[in-house]
Amino acid sequence: MRTASEQSLRFLVEKWLAPEPSAPVRVTEFSRTRLGGRRYVRVETSQDADARGLFFFRHDDGCWCVFPPTADTPRFISQPRAA
Repeated sequence: MRTASEQSLRFLVEKWLAPEPSAPVRVTEFSRTRLGGRRYVRVETSQDADARGLFFFRHDDGCWCVFPPTADTPRFISQPRAA
């Protein structure tokens, strides 16, 4: 089970982007998904010539993840094959 601090956006930014203390971390985009209207943010950090960014999605249980909630994930509908 995850603790409350492991559900925070700050924890995940540090885990996935591992910014240096001197490197700025910026939220470059925030909005809601088209499907379901759930929140997301794009966070970027740059260290020397290395710039990195990730999207983080807010799930129904309140935690942030690097993948969208399953209800917002596009699904492919398979068509039955002709015999």
